Amino acid sequence: MFLYLIRRILYAVPIALAVGFFCFMLVQIAPGDPINAIVPPDAPGDVVEQVRRDYGLDKPLPVQFGLWLFKVVQGDLGRSLATGRPVWSDLSTAIGNTLMLATCAALLGFIIGCLLGGVAGTFRGSILDRVATTIAVAGVSVPHYWLGMVLVVIFSVQLNWLPAMGAGPGGSSDWAWNWEHMQHLVLPAVTLAVIPMGIVTRTVRGIVAEIMNQEFVTALRGKGLRRLDVFLHVVKNAAPNALAVMGLQLGYLMGGSILVETVFSWPGTGLLLNSAIFQRDLPVLQGTILVLAMFFVALNLLVDLMQTALDPRIKRA
Repeated sequence: MFLYLIRRILYAVPIALAVGFFCFMLVQIAPGDPINAIVPPDAPGDVVEQVRRDYGLDKPLPVQFGLWLFKVVQGDLGRSLATGRPVWSDLSTAIGNTLMLATCAALLGFIIGCLLGGVAGTFRGSILDRVATTIAVAGVSVPHYWLGMVLVVIFSVQLNWLPAMGAGPGGSSDWAWNWEHMQHLVLPAVTLAVIPMGIVTRTVRGIVAEIMNQEFVTALRGKGLRRLDVFLHVVKNAAPNALAVMGLQLGYLMGGSILVETVFSWPGTGLLLNSAIFQRDLPVLQGTILVLAMFFVALNLLVDLMQTALDPRIKRA
């Protein structure tokens, strides 16, 4: 296991470098001048050039990338062009809010998806299977930003049950573990959980249905094992593949929540990215994308290790 861990970490190093390079270059070739976020449109040319030199934007792109990568390795993501604050100070708060939202949405989506998928795979062809499959297809097909707006109209505007914006009372971005703050989490978490719920349902349904047709399940039934005991054996065999899908979905929830966070004004990385795009704030864009990408790489590594622990056949391979 230790050698496997070291090998996977070594594999992750070139991936991290490639992600950092593409992250830097894609942001650089985007249209617009980041200096416009700092100086007014009528600023003198010498002032513009001085600001460009202060931020190192006058150097060639390879030099800019080398300096940026050197600072990133030291934990310095630079300063925001729009606010002048260190990128990490804003990013750390946003990552915590997004991680909390993604975790709640993942737990909700994974639990419902595993239950629906397990029932559908066990009783395939039945009315339960058709209902679960219909729910899964609907969950994958409905755009989550549209669903978010519908939930706001129903539960916030018409029924006035739940707040529509922010992470706390009055649109605050500060978080506390009480009902006044937790109710702000309900609508965005439900909205974000719909797509992974549908994907996990379909995946688990296919895995369970395939395992139920294997010979060892027939042998277990022939030995007279109870239905619950047989189902536990099926779950144990389905867990590694289902875990891989769940790990990927959690990564997508972390990086793909920009529209949901914008709809609900949730102060996470999605809202931070949206603001940085419109302000052409290169350090914030580069730092946020890089951290999210590294989180995805680390999550894949963690899922691989958990799969290895659950399935001995992966160790032998």
